[in-house]
Amino acid sequence: MRNHQRAGSLRRLTRIAIPAISVLVCTKAIAVDLTLDVASMPRVATIDPRFQSYNIEMVEVTGGRFWKPYAAAGADAKTERFAPRLPIDLRDGRLRKLAAALAPAYLRVSGTWANSTFFADSEAPPSAPPAGFGGVLTRQQWLDVIDFSHAVDAPIVTSFAISAGTRDAAGQWTSEQARQLLSFTRSAGGQIAAAEFMNEPDLPAIGGAPDRYDAAAYGRDFAAFRAFMKDTASDVTILGPSTIGSGADARARFAVSAEGVDVVSYHHYGALSARCGGGRTAKQALSDQWLARTGKTLAVYQALRDRLAPGKPIWLTETAESACGGNRWAATFTDTFRYLDQLGRLARAGVQVVMHNTLTASDYGLLDERTHLPRPNYWAALLWRRLMGTSVLDTGVPQQSGFHVYAHCARDMPGGIALLVINNDRRMRHELKLPAAAQRYTLANATLTGGTVQLNGRTLALEPSDRIPALTGDATAAGTIVFAPATITFLTIANAGNSNCP
Repeated sequence: MRNHQRAGSLRRLTRIAIPAISVLVCTKAIAVDLTLDVASMPRVATIDPRFQSYNIEMVEVTGGRFWKPYAAAGADAKTERFAPRLPIDLRDGRLRKLAAALAPAYLRVSGTWANSTFFADSEAPPSAPPAGFGGVLTRQQWLDVIDFSHAVDAPIVTSFAISAGTRDAAGQWTSEQARQLLSFTRSAGGQIAAAEFMNEPDLPAIGGAPDRYDAAAYGRDFAAFRAFMKDTASDVTILGPSTIGSGADARARFAVSAEGVDVVSYHHYGALSARCGGGRTAKQALSDQWLARTGKTLAVYQALRDRLAPGKPIWLTETAESACGGNRWAATFTDTFRYLDQLGRLARAGVQVVMHNTLTASDYGLLDERTHLPRPNYWAALLWRRLMGTSVLDTGVPQQSGFHVYAHCARDMPGGIALLVINNDRRMRHELKLPAAAQRYTLANATLTGGTVQLNGRTLALEPSDRIPALTGDATAAGTIVFAPATITFLTIANAGNSNCP
């Protein structure tokens, strides 16, 4: 009853019976005394083995102007949104080692800049983009993508150029650039696992599309793209519509392409970053309202899928804390609550793949773009990869303010389960009762806004020669487990005996 005492005086308590759970509800606050029946949690979804994936933007591969990190932008980031950057070194040993630790994954090379990038299928690439294009992708740069993809076990997901340079005299899209990229990839031993026609067709003005590029024009071009892909690269999964919004423009583009996609893909950012005029503050970053935004966007696309493309899987192919490079706290532990809650929430809803933007660029990168050193979200991603399996379970825990519990079959632990317990309440502790011993992995940072994270009280950092430290849990006996405010905990229960986790 300590949680009730901390919550203040209570006027009335009512006991509600829920299978395997005892819940105390009061009129002024809610405190929950939970005993989890880990052996009988039912399976509710199965996710792709490459569920947790990431983006490397096309402009990172080619070099160009991308979202300028706040640390380099000065006090007024809005006056310096972009900064030039050299092509990413995909042969960097640290980058490869850290990316490989997240395998298996998908590597998405796309983004707004990809819509107008010219693939130079020649030994001597042009020094400047041809008319109708905004950037140049060389053979060597794409070979580096292919080699990186193989080295880190991350098949490629991409999109194609759709700008003026790809269009005929009537303004209709032509497939020559896509054909050259697909052909070269095959000849070089690469694998494009899935492809979107273009990036975010509901934002055509900033995406390199022709003037007045409406849903009808998109539908016409998408039909041509689908026919081309089925004829030329039938083994490539067609994703779409790859829209960013949930309003009328996104719905219209979904409607004209739904029959032609193999997988429904969409993008989600909870808000714009400060670079683009967003006003969200770090104080809001742990709120239930903020965490719930990912589910609200998914609900829109689920409803569209059910009506227009019933039965087709859903992938979230681009997401992060906020659009335009992320806010300042995207690189801190503050955003780890959003990062992991989003994975847990979407997996429970049956979303098959979630691609974080980006692996290592601007403030929302899992890795620092200059040093490739891990940020808090990278360590969270690594723990998810090592502990959470592909079978998703129903915990039976009711929705609560400031406390979220997700369960999967544990990875490589037959009969075992893994719990993700997020206490996003900044003031109150929460409790769970487990019927069996567990290994506990608690992530915390006293200030929340720090660029480091502690695992069971030990700061995580690469060891000499870029060795990843041992991510070991603390043995925890059966019984009540207390979760401190503003902490994230994984629990693995080897002896759960859950028959849904063979």
